[in-house]
Order: sequence, then C-alpha cells, then structure tokens
Amino acid sequence: MTPGDLKSWRNVKGFSQAGLASVLGVTTQTVYRWERGTREIPPFLCLALGYVELTGGELMEQGRRKRKQKGSEHSWE
Repeated sequence: MTPGDLKSWRNVKGFSQAGLASVLGVTTQTVYRWERGTREIPPFLCLALGYVELTGGELMEQGRRKRKQKGSEHSWE
C-alpha cells in the first residue's frame, strides 16, 4: 500500500485522519506521516483496514474501551 492508496481509502470510506487513527489505536500524527510517506506503512495495515471495512471499526473501539475499563497496563493508546 502506498501513501496515496491509504489517503484515497480513508477519503472514500469517510474517515478523517483523527477518526482512522482512533479506530486503529494509533495517533493522528502516525496516520499523517503514513499518508505523507515520512513513516513506513506497516504490512499489517492492509489487514487492519480490511477489518475496519467489515466491521466499521466498531469491534476495535469496543475492545479498546473494555481494556481501558479493566485498567490494563497495556492499553491501546
């Protein structure tokens, strides 16, 4: 996936950079850097975006909330 591919995907799906970052559990700055090509896009991102397409990101958001509620040391953020 190229930086342009990621930006196009995000725009077609209606995500802001902040919205996509939230669903993926990364910072907005990370999405910005991926799209600008200043940070390498990780290989897992295609799988994660496929998952977001299938679920609308809802299950990922639920998982993040549950982990935070349990007080896990390993939060998603």
